Amino acid sequence: MTTLENRPNSALLVVDVQTGVVAEAHERDAVVANIASLVEKARGEGVPVVWVQHSDEDLPRGGDAWRIVPELTPGDVEPLVEKNYGDAFEDTTLESVLSGAGVGRLFVVGASTGWCVRSTLHGAFVRGYDTTLVSDAHTTEDQTGWGSPAPEAVIAHTNLYWNYQTAPGRTAAAVATKDVDFGA
Repeated sequence: MTTLENRPNSALLVVDVQTGVVAEAHERDAVVANIASLVEKARGEGVPVVWVQHSDEDLPRGGDAWRIVPELTPGDVEPLVEKNYGDAFEDTTLESVLSGAGVGRLFVVGASTGWCVRSTLHGAFVRGYDTTLVSDAHTTEDQTGWGSPAPEAVIAHTNLYWNYQTAPGRTAAAVATKDVDFGA
């Protein structure tokens, strides 16, 4: 039901699952395993997998912390979108990659929940995409020292409010890995 014309396809958007981003993330191994299973499912169904990779002064391009985690390997023909802002659409090639593949529905996974995942969810939604957050395939590090709620609370709250997000002509949802249906 996307508001984007002639964009019937779905894509899996893997946001910032980089060594330095998820090193101390909540339930890191389980989340990465869920993402890996979704990547394999998407590939098996011919659904595009789009990788997003952040860089900034704390995460310099080319450094070990910048690299995608070793458990996940982008395919040779899978697009890799480099970004410098929380929202993966801001000043990147993401929109052109998605429009070129006829994508109007995104399944979003990755890190960090309260920063880049949330920014990208909102960025996609306001641009007209149907946007599904995979509830057990995103994570965040502990930011309680800076006043944030505990990681599990940030994740739970994001899942809750995204499941009830509404806007004309678009859908939003939060679903578990086992319930992802790329064709729905």
